[in-house]
Amino acid sequence: MTLIRRGITAATVMTLGFALTACGGSITQDDSGSDGSGTIKLGMLAPLTGSSAAIGPYMKDGAQLAVDEINARGGVDGRKLSLTVEDEACDPKTAAAGAAKLVSAGTDISVGGYCSSATLPTLSIFDKAHIPMLIPAANSADLIAQKQRNVFLVNGTGIQQADAASKFIKAAAAKGVALIDDNTSYSTDITKRTGNDLQKLGVKVVSHQSVTAGESDYSGAVNAVRDSKADFVYWTGYYQEGGLLIKQLKAAGYKGKIMVADGSVDGKLVQIAGRQNAQGVFATMTQTPQTIPDGAAWVAKYKKKFGSAPGPYSTQAYDAVRVAAEAVRTAGSTDGRAVTKALEQIDGFKIFSGPLKFTPQHTLSVGGFDILVVKDDDFVLDK
Repeated sequence: MTLIRRGITAATVMTLGFALTACGGSITQDDSGSDGSGTIKLGMLAPLTGSSAAIGPYMKDGAQLAVDEINARGGVDGRKLSLTVEDEACDPKTAAAGAAKLVSAGTDISVGGYCSSATLPTLSIFDKAHIPMLIPAANSADLIAQKQRNVFLVNGTGIQQADAASKFIKAAAAKGVALIDDNTSYSTDITKRTGNDLQKLGVKVVSHQSVTAGESDYSGAVNAVRDSKADFVYWTGYYQEGGLLIKQLKAAGYKGKIMVADGSVDGKLVQIAGRQNAQGVFATMTQTPQTIPDGAAWVAKYKKKFGSAPGPYSTQAYDAVRVAAEAVRTAGSTDGRAVTKALEQIDGFKIFSGPLKFTPQHTLSVGGFDILVVKDDDFVLDK
């Protein structure tokens, strides 16, 4: 993940969108096939480079598995699906360039988006081309604040994550909570909402620190946590910094509980923090392949096809493709406006998080966050 993650200003978004639109009109969508014939072209932006590059293959393979399954059943009304993946690198400029490529390639529906900061500048690019977006991972409230009709989140929101975090912290009988973010849109959104929720629950926040992503020394935040006498730390950034933070907290003698947000749920956090330091670290996370009830068959299917176990956001990417196909089937075409209307009308379509019905804000109406805990080398359901 690059130094610029989920935080980006509206001015930057507008500048990027304008710059790409001005490049010889290259982002005009090819509408061939919107009349109900030809290949249904899906486009995905995922982190293939940068410090979050480990997540990209999970998203790509999860989406490809769904594409292959649908095609094996004859496609959608006889039309086959294709998937094109471009790098977002968790970087706004890289993502905007990738989005322009997908539009130029004639993408019908976008099924990608991992980092919110990288996804934000793509909203206007896809919107101008009338391309619906089913976002499987990025979940900052900034994504829906734009109120664009073509944008739908297939992942739980920061609102739901903060609610799950604050309730767990309350149940853990924490006397003082330290909140630490990486000063980006995604991270600060969760931190702010968790702080507000904790206040309503009567739980005291004794420290709130913001660190700079990409650094290696977090002694300032660690010392502040120690001095505040917090007995519960909630980190809302990503696994690279999260692992270092955990390692440094433990080295400083911190004995309290630690919890991380969904951006840190990856086995690499355990490696960075050190296996012993990471044991017992909690996490707020939407469903993963390993935590889905009766998900063993899907995991086995994924392993058989790709030769490795699925990871975070593979199921959400899988579902994004399935939902896209269902919307095209209902709409009877890949016309962006018709597909968007079909997505708004979906009611009860089964995905991993539960029966799908989008809220008026185009977020999930059911399905929230689980509490996971590190056991050995991985995150498992906290029982």
